[in-house]
Amino acid sequence: MVAVGLPRGGVPVAYEVADALGCALDLVAVRKLGVPFQPELAMGAIGEDGVLVRNEGVLRRLRTGDDALEAARRHELRRLHELAELRAGRARVPLGGRTVLVVDDGVATGSTARAACEVVRAHGARTVVLATPVAPPEVYARFRGVADDVVCVLTPVAFQGVGQFYRDFAATTDAEVTRLLHSARSG
Repeated sequence: MVAVGLPRGGVPVAYEVADALGCALDLVAVRKLGVPFQPELAMGAIGEDGVLVRNEGVLRRLRTGDDALEAARRHELRRLHELAELRAGRARVPLGGRTVLVVDDGVATGSTARAACEVVRAHGARTVVLATPVAPPEVYARFRGVADDVVCVLTPVAFQGVGQFYRDFAATTDAEVTRLLHSARSG
C-alpha cells in the first residue's frame, strides 16, 4: 500500500495516513486549472504524465471554451513540473500492482483529485482509493468509476469550501512537503 498526497496541502494529511498505516508515502503532482475570472473554481486539472481532466459542468455553466482551458493548462504546466521536483531527488514510489490511497486535505470540485486518481492508475495501481477529511455529499457519486473506493470523514450538506473545516488553513510550504517526503517511508 502507498499513500500519495496532492501537493501541497494533501501531503501532510497523507503523511499522517502513511504513518498510521505503516506504508510508503509519495506525492502525485496535479494542478487545478482555474476559471480566468474566478481562479478558485476549477474548470479542470492537469497531472503528471500529461493527464488532463475537464470539469464539463463548470465549462458548460460558465460558457468557458477550450481556448481558456488550454491557456490555463500552459500557465500551470511549469508549476506542475516544480511540484514533481519536490521529491528532491527521491525516486517515485513504484505503484504497479499496489493499493494506492490518493489523499488530499479536502475535495471541492474534485478536478485535482480526479487527475491524481488517473495518474496513479496510469502508473499501474491495482486499486485506487480516494481518502479525504471533507468533501460535499456528492463526492461518492463524482468518483464512481474513477476511484475504486472513497473514504471521507465529513460530507456536510452546507459545504462551501475546504477551508471552512480547518482552524488553520495556511498554505503548506514546498519545504514542508519535501521534509515530510524525506522523513517518511519510501518503499
